[in-house]
Order: sequence, then structure tokens, then C-alpha cells
Amino acid sequence: MIDREALKAEIIARRGYWHPFHEGLLELAPEFLQTYLHFQDAPARSGHLEPKVCEFIYIAIDGAVSHLYERGLRRHIEDALRLGATKEEVLQVIMLATCAEGQIPNALGHAILMEEARTASAPLTPEQQRRKDAYVEKTGTWPQAGDAIVSLAPQFAEGFLGYGEVAWTVGPLAPKVKAFIGLAVCASPALLHEAGMRQHIRQALDHGATKEEISDVLALAIAIAIHTCTNAVPALVEAVRALPPSS
Repeated sequence: MIDREALKAEIIARRGYWHPFHEGLLELAPEFLQTYLHFQDAPARSGHLEPKVCEFIYIAIDGAVSHLYERGLRRHIEDALRLGATKEEVLQVIMLATCAEGQIPNALGHAILMEEARTASAPLTPEQQRRKDAYVEKTGTWPQAGDAIVSLAPQFAEGFLGYGEVAWTVGPLAPKVKAFIGLAVCASPALLHEAGMRQHIRQALDHGATKEEISDVLALAIAIAIHTCTNAVPALVEAVRALPPSS
């Protein structure tokens, strides 16, 4: 038998807030609510990641254009600042999340274009190769289909590559934390971009991240799955209350 009042107090203590979906689950399915708490809170309890870095992951997945959950985004920005993050760190998280989702459609689309056109990317000119080398030197990576984009759309390529360079270099975040942000966006249930996950996991490992840290980033990234309950449980409670009384 679950002690509902104790569970409510524990959630408020660990999560820092009480939401209508918590109330609905507490009333209708306290077992699920208790399981959610263990599922959601495990990375914070493991201690592998700094608390503010956990908030950075939440900011990235809530702020990514594939999800855009404003209520959570605002809450986690406030929590990150409360935990000692600087505005420059939070801004770089926002830029990295923007860049990650801004680059993926073009990278994937150009890769498909080259496959369907049954052609290979033209060899890069010396100038294009220098541009590629400069990008790799700054970021440590090269986008999927980057050669094709540079060859086919040189005017666009400068902005495409600049997105990645500026987001990576303008800001104080450690390299492995920057890789965590890219991984979180790609691992989000709203996106699930396998090639990006592989790239950012390798990048994080290359910058000294541990397997345990990366595992916790993945656990945090899937946290937005609960937003089904965030929206649906209050709607269910309201709909049930609106039903006419049974005769």
C-alpha cells in the first residue's frame, strides 16, 4: 500500500514542484507515479553528472525544435541558474541545441540526394578543403554529407558550417558537456537520430567522458516521454469530472 502523502512530499522534495499530472496520477495510479519518480530521478541520484549539467540536458531536450515544451524549458533554465550556471553557459546550451536540430535535416537530406542521384560528391577544391579542415579543427567533427553540401550549395554551406562552429566555440562549456548537449538532442524521443547519437557519443568519449556519464545523459534525454502524462492525465481527470452523474 502506497502512502500517498509521503509520495507527494518525496516528489516535491526531489523535483521541486507539484504538477496537475502528479495529482492525477496520485489519485488514479500512485504505483505508476512512484515508478516515474524512480525513473526520472535516477541520474540525479547517481552523482555522475553535475546537477547543473543535468539541467542543461533538460534545457536542450525541452528547447529543441522537435519538442519545444516551453513550461519545462523555463523551469529548467531557472533551475540551472539557481544551481550556479552562468547565463553564458545556458546560452551556449541553447545555441548547441539549435545547431544540432538545424543541421540534421540538411545533412540527412543531402546524403539521400546523393544516393538517389546515384552520384558521389565532387572532389573538394583546395579552398573547400581548407574550409573543411578549419571546421574539423574547431569542432572535432564533420557533418554527415558535409562534402556534398559544400560542393552543391557553397553559399548556404558557409552558414551551415558557421552554425556549428559558433555554437561550439562561443561559450564556456567544457567539450564533453557540449557533446552531451548534442547527444541529448539526438537521443530525444522526439528525434531519435542514430547517426547523431553515435557521433556525439564518440565525441564525448574522445573528450574524456565516462560510460556512466553518457548513460546518464541518455537517461535524462528520454525524460520528455513523461510529457504524455503531463498533458494527457490532467485532460483525463477533467473529462471524467465533466461526465454526467451516473443514475
